[in-house]
Amino acid sequence: MKTLIGNKVAVIGLGYVGLPLLYHLSKKIEVYGYDINLNTINSLKNGIDNTKEIDDPKFHKNKKIKFTNQLNDIKNFDIYIIAVPTPVDDHNVPDLSALKNASSMVGSVIKKNSIVIYESTVYPGCTEEICIPILETVSKLKINKDFYCGYSPERINPGDKIHTLLNTTKIISASNLKALNTIKCLYSKILGIPIFQASSIKVAEAAKVIENVQRDLNIALINELSILFTKMDIKTSDVLNAASTKWNFIKFNPGLVGGHCIGVDPYYLTYKADMLKYNPQVILSGRRINDNMGRYYAKESIKLLLKYKINKKNIKIGILGFTFKENCPDFRNSRVFDIYDELKNHGFNPILYDPYYDKTQTNNSVIKKNYQKAITEDLKKLSNSDLILVAVKHNKFNRMTSKSINELIHKNSIVYDIKNTWTNKKLNCKKYISI
Repeated sequence: MKTLIGNKVAVIGLGYVGLPLLYHLSKKIEVYGYDINLNTINSLKNGIDNTKEIDDPKFHKNKKIKFTNQLNDIKNFDIYIIAVPTPVDDHNVPDLSALKNASSMVGSVIKKNSIVIYESTVYPGCTEEICIPILETVSKLKINKDFYCGYSPERINPGDKIHTLLNTTKIISASNLKALNTIKCLYSKILGIPIFQASSIKVAEAAKVIENVQRDLNIALINELSILFTKMDIKTSDVLNAASTKWNFIKFNPGLVGGHCIGVDPYYLTYKADMLKYNPQVILSGRRINDNMGRYYAKESIKLLLKYKINKKNIKIGILGFTFKENCPDFRNSRVFDIYDELKNHGFNPILYDPYYDKTQTNNSVIKKNYQKAITEDLKKLSNSDLILVAVKHNKFNRMTSKSINELIHKNSIVYDIKNTWTNKKLNCKKYISI
C-alpha cells in the first residue's frame, strides 16, 4: 500500500481545503471528490470554482478527477481524506455536526485496511474521542485491527498565492506506524511537500489550533494598542514601522479578525479547556478584543461624523469590502457585518460593496436574509458618499486611481481607511483617516 499505485482515494468536502488537495492529488493519481451539496458538485463539473483557489480553468476536464455526491461511488476505497467545516455556533461552542456526519458516511463505506485521514481543525483529542468511535460503530470494524486513522491539519490560507499547499510543510500523524508510513507516502510523493511527523494525533491537533490562537492573540494585542494610540492621536502604522526596526519585533497589523480559522479555532481550545475544568484567561481576553473591533470601528465612524460636523439628513455611508479577508471570495463569519449592524443600530443605512460578491453564486442565507438589500454590485452607487469606510484591502481597491476614488466622494467627505489602503492617494475630501 505504501506505493499508492492503483489505490482509490476520495476527498470528502470540496471547499477551500478539500478542493486544492483534490486538484493536486489528481496530477499523480485518480481521485474522487465527494460533497453532499449537489450545487457544489454541478458547479465543479462545469468548471466553476467558487473558492477561486484553483488557477487552472480546465481543472474539471482532468480525467483523473471524479466529482460526486453519491456515497456508492466512493465505496470500499483505500484512503478517505475528510476536509469538512468545523465552525462554532452562536454561543461560540464547537459545531462538530459536519465532522460527525462525514465520519458516519465514511464509516458506512470503508473496507478492511482503509485509512481515514482528517484535515478539519478540531480540539486536541477530538479525532480519537469523537471521530474514531463513530467510524467503528458504523463500520463494525476496529481501529488498528481492521482500519486505520490519521490526522493532517490543513494549512490553507484562502486568497494567498504565495503560501500554498505545495510549499507549506505538512504535519502528519496516525493511529499506528503502518498508517503513518502510508500517509507520509501519500503527501510527500504525491504532493512533493516537506513532511513533519507529529508524535501523536493529539499533538498534531494541538499544533494546528495554537497556530491560529497565537495569531489571534498577537492581533488582539495590536488592536488594543491601536485603540490606545488613537486616543493619543498617534498613527499605529507609524508606531509599528518604528518598532519593526528592532530585529526581534514581530509585526502584526490591527484589523478585523473573521473567517473560519483565527476567529474560530481559539474557541475549540477553550472548549477543551472547559472540559478539563480549566478557565483560560489570555485566550478569551484576546477573543473579546477581536470580536468587538467591528463595533469599535463603527463607533469611531460616528465620532468622525460628529467631529467634522456632517449632520445632514440621510447621511450616505459606503463600506468597501465585506469578505472576511482580502482577495478572497468567502463572506462567512466576516466581522465587517458587525460594522454594518452597529451603524444600522444608530439609524444609518450603509451601502455594502465588494468586488467578489456575486448574488448568483452566493448561497449564504445570513447574507440574503440580513444584508441583501444593502449590497450593491455597482461601485458607482457609492458615489457622493459622506463617509467611505475601507474595510478590506482587496487588490482592486489598492489599484484604484485617485481619480476613481474621488468620484466616490465630495469635498466634505470623510474617508476612514482601517486597512491603510489609500495612504498614497491624493484625495479631494475633508478628511482622510488611516490607522
